[in-house]
Amino acid sequence: MAENIVIVESPAKAGTIEKYLGSNYKVVASMGHIRDLPSSKLGVDVDDHFIPQYLVPLKARKTVKALKEAVKGKKVVYLATDLDREGEAIAWHIKQALDLTESADLKIFRITFDEITKPAILNAISHPRAIDQDLVDAQQARRVLDRLVGYTLSPVLWKKIYKGLSAGRVQSAALRLVVDREREREAFNAVEYWSLKAELQAPGSAEQFTASLSQYKGKKLEQLDIKTEAEMQLIVESLSKAGYTVNSVEVKQVKRRPAAPYTTSSFQQDAVNKLGMSSKSAMSSAQRLYEAGHITYMRTDSVELASVAVDAIRSYVKSSFGDQYIPEKPNHYSSKKQAQEAHEAIRPTDVTRRGSEVTTDVQGQKVYDLIRRRALASQMAEAALEQTAADITAADAVFRANGQRIVFPGFLAALHEDGKEDTLLPLLEKGMVLSLNQLLPEQHFTEPPPRFSEATLIKTLEELGIGRPSTYAPTIDTLTARLYVRVEQRRLIPEDIGKIVTDLLKNNFPEIVDLNFTADMEEKLDRVATGEENYEGLLTAFWGPFHSQVEERTDKIERIDTTQESDVPCPTCGTMMIIKNGRFGRFLACPKYPECKTTLPLVVTQPTGLICPICGKPLNEKKAKRGVFFGCSGYPGCSFAIWKKEQLPKKIEDLESEKIELPFKDASLEAFNAVSNVSQAA
Repeated sequence: MAENIVIVESPAKAGTIEKYLGSNYKVVASMGHIRDLPSSKLGVDVDDHFIPQYLVPLKARKTVKALKEAVKGKKVVYLATDLDREGEAIAWHIKQALDLTESADLKIFRITFDEITKPAILNAISHPRAIDQDLVDAQQARRVLDRLVGYTLSPVLWKKIYKGLSAGRVQSAALRLVVDREREREAFNAVEYWSLKAELQAPGSAEQFTASLSQYKGKKLEQLDIKTEAEMQLIVESLSKAGYTVNSVEVKQVKRRPAAPYTTSSFQQDAVNKLGMSSKSAMSSAQRLYEAGHITYMRTDSVELASVAVDAIRSYVKSSFGDQYIPEKPNHYSSKKQAQEAHEAIRPTDVTRRGSEVTTDVQGQKVYDLIRRRALASQMAEAALEQTAADITAADAVFRANGQRIVFPGFLAALHEDGKEDTLLPLLEKGMVLSLNQLLPEQHFTEPPPRFSEATLIKTLEELGIGRPSTYAPTIDTLTARLYVRVEQRRLIPEDIGKIVTDLLKNNFPEIVDLNFTADMEEKLDRVATGEENYEGLLTAFWGPFHSQVEERTDKIERIDTTQESDVPCPTCGTMMIIKNGRFGRFLACPKYPECKTTLPLVVTQPTGLICPICGKPLNEKKAKRGVFFGCSGYPGCSFAIWKKEQLPKKIEDLESEKIELPFKDASLEAFNAVSNVSQAA
């Protein structure tokens, strides 16, 4: 029987690790956290040193019982949970829940590893340590602090708006960013301006190129200098017959250095931007890759790589790309601030393997290859680019043409971008007379600041020091789950209730949604992790003023009525229903509640300009709980509906072949084609 037991968090990780250890080791999984604060109450004794009142959740009791049985008779227990603060706390909770106590017959060790490979696991076993109580306290302080904020402010929202809402230290700050950006957009006034390009051709060249107007009558043009079409027309008239001559050509060589390997934040941003994934989905894929032993730990803010990994990457680059792609010395990167944890940046454990070789999951392959290419590029030579800038004179104007070509791709070769940056100009020389093909005036309007995407919100949170990389994905997920924001075309748009919640918090508890406060608190939590700040002292300094403010201000806050009128009669009593907000979104309710308890789902309808292929009535776009669909306005008389506009059939046979149920089985082909012809003519 095995004398040693290793406790990890997930069965997938356990299975991978057990392959690397001998028969004297048993590896079991805790299934994540096995103790937590109660969901039904605050669960923190604010009068007794802020002691958390942990309990074993119902779903974890069977696991705890199995773990207690598993450790019986063992001589050594290795707590091998993740190497961040969360993992340190889970290890401590396991020790507490299993009543593990050091003795002559039982040793308890904490081990950590960056990657799940045989060398890393064996190295961890040979270098055990004790649980780091400072890291545990830092995680507990964050958990308790967030509990104090959430469980104190959320009831205020229930009382003043409606039940089901929530507030949170990081969540509410992130929501404020989204709402404030939307308000900037709403207050924005667009300003008209014009730009001018000349389409030119060099003698002997078949290729055309464009140059932009940069100076006029001796003045360098700024973006808003040409304000009207009339102004632009005068300029066009003055330049349409002018001669175009190359005045100067400047060619320079520039170098581009590769970016650092991925941190959690930069990985999430690129997964959103380059793969079109949500941050939550990207982290889930990365978690599976880590547990299967294919990448290093994916929750990190370090940009450093282990020397053995750097050597492996340089060796692979040399054999795959050539000597010229390796810098003389390894590339080194510095974090913007001191990294919280001591582990590496995200990288593959075996850089020679591609995504298709490590997993059959298509999404997992894309995530792996994204990580692998970034790690490879980080240790490759700089790219060399040749940039050309030509000034072209015409009467009182100067046009600027810019070109660029890659002389040596360097790290771009690993990113598969070695030809993407070329913007070529023909060979131009000073004094060369060019042919004008046409002038291209263009009207523009200044644009409001863009809405946040998941990627830009994560970047902003990181820059402001709000939250930590591991919290970004769940924070954004909470904002959408609470219906505070919606995602349209990969942009975060605040719902009305998100604005209402933000305004209530800003007006009454500005400290909680103050961005500087949230960032300062993160720094204090960091100091708890290093032993520079005391757990109880941090919470005491926060709780007293915060609790007093909530007690003093809550009664002064007026209740906010979020209901709206509708034009839908109650099917039970005939009264016009109202639109209410609930934890699952907006719905229709009878205003005579509780006498009449009728409710209906709210379907938001917009005309599409299309015609129903069955009955010829207008086809509407409808928004329901499951999402957007297209349905006949003649419902319930005609129940035609499809989920995608592209599915709109041209013939009645298409309905049958696509297995779209016909509302009227006796609809004739002639009748359908007549309707279809009307639709196409329209």
